[in-house]
Amino acid sequence: MATTMSILRSRLRIDLSEATADRWSDDDLDRHIQHAIRDINRVVPREMKATGLTIADPASRELDISSLTGLVEVIAIEYPVGSYPRRLRHFETWGSTLSLLADTMPSAGAGVCVYYTIQHTVDAAGSTLPAYLEDIVLVGAAGYALLDYAACTVNRVNVGDRAPDQLRAHANDLLMQFRQDLTALKRERYRVVKTGELWTEDTR
Repeated sequence: MATTMSILRSRLRIDLSEATADRWSDDDLDRHIQHAIRDINRVVPREMKATGLTIADPASRELDISSLTGLVEVIAIEYPVGSYPRRLRHFETWGSTLSLLADTMPSAGAGVCVYYTIQHTVDAAGSTLPAYLEDIVLVGAAGYALLDYAACTVNRVNVGDRAPDQLRAHANDLLMQFRQDLTALKRERYRVVKTGELWTEDTR
C-alpha cells in the first residue's frame, strides 16, 4: 500500500499517543508533517534523472531545462551519453538555461543526461519519501506538534497529566533528535557526492 498523508497522519497520532481528534485536528497534523518535509527537502531532496534532453543550438552550448518540473538543483551533466565511465561536464545555469562548459562544440541534436533534484511530496495520492525518511519526518512532525500544543496550553488545564513545560521538554528532545538525523543525512549526502561515489567525472 502506498503511503499517503492520511497514513502518515495516523502514524503520527500513534506516536503522539493520541487516538482522538480533539487535541490536534487533521489540518494541524498535516501542517506539522509538511513542516518536517520542508526541512528534509533542504537536506535530502528527491534525486531525478532526465535523459530526453538535446542540444538545440550547439553554437551556444545551451540546453533548455524548463521541462524539469520542480527543479531544485542540477547536480551533474553527462555528455555524450552512454560512455563508460560516464563523462561529466562542467556547467552553469541561469534561469531555465543550462550552458555546457566544454572545450569541444556539441553536435546539433546531441543527447544530454541531466542529474537533478526536486522536492519530496506527500499528499492524498501518495508519497515520494523512502521509508527511512518517513520515520525521520514523523519524529520532526511530533516535535513540532508538541511544541505548538505546549504553547497553546499555557495557563490551561494540563492534558494527560503533563504540564506545558513537560510537553515543551519532550518536544525539544524530539526536535533535537530530528536535527541530529538531518545533520547525519547531510554529512552522508555530501560524502557520497564529494568522494565521487555517484559518478566518475571526466572534463575532456
